[in-house]
Amino acid sequence: MTKEEIIDHIYNSIKNRIRTIQDMYENSLSTIGYFYIDDLLPDDIAKKCFEVFPDKTEMRSLKSIREYKYVSAQMDAHHKLLEDVIYAFQDKKIVKLIGEICNVESLYADESLYAGGISLMAKDNFLHPHLDNSHDAERERWRVFNLLYYVTPDWETKNGGHLELWPNGPKKEPLVLESKFNRLAVMATHDASWHSVNKVTVDKSRCCISNYYFSDMPLKETDKFHVTKFRGRPNDTLTNLVLDIDASLRMLLRKIFKKGIRKNPHIYKKSTK
Repeated sequence: MTKEEIIDHIYNSIKNRIRTIQDMYENSLSTIGYFYIDDLLPDDIAKKCFEVFPDKTEMRSLKSIREYKYVSAQMDAHHKLLEDVIYAFQDKKIVKLIGEICNVESLYADESLYAGGISLMAKDNFLHPHLDNSHDAERERWRVFNLLYYVTPDWETKNGGHLELWPNGPKKEPLVLESKFNRLAVMATHDASWHSVNKVTVDKSRCCISNYYFSDMPLKETDKFHVTKFRGRPNDTLTNLVLDIDASLRMLLRKIFKKGIRKNPHIYKKSTK
């Protein structure tokens, strides 16, 4: 498929199920708005995405008390199909359609892939409950939606590596959205959209293509600027203490240095040639 054909297929997959998607989003809007679509692209294209996905050795490792995963935003270092699929989600008609579904008028894709791109989670990888950074790299627009497209065939419930939403906060129980093959999950990001990924339990790779959408206005009137904030899982008192201190220190630094001490390296540095 050409990039244009991929765009058209994604658009039609969403458009043809728009009523179901709208109901799912509206029914969850009081906590963390979300929806998902299965069989987004033809199976052979989704499988090809997995086949050309880079090995974790070709990606940047993020390993700390907060998370353990592999990421990349430098898309020209990988197969062209992955870049085509990522930027298909940034096509204006798809962005506009999702804006209509979620009733957000000013909605923008992010060509720089700030914190987006591709990610891989292997055995024992995880992502603790957290709130995403509230803004883009320049603190000009609000981060409002996270789009996650999963491409690992035959990914089972028992494998872990699934998206968890915490609609009642990270001290309660999560809602699990499985990272099923050829599934697009879209979740709202705001000051109460706690989410995580549970630990991968098998010696396989859960591969994901991701985008963020931004807006001129936050989704909730209560939203205020914040850095990415992590917590431990319920009853993990020590991890919670450490991560609370970590978030407080990083927030203090951002109050002093409005755009951070250093540029986030996770952006697409496109060639100027």
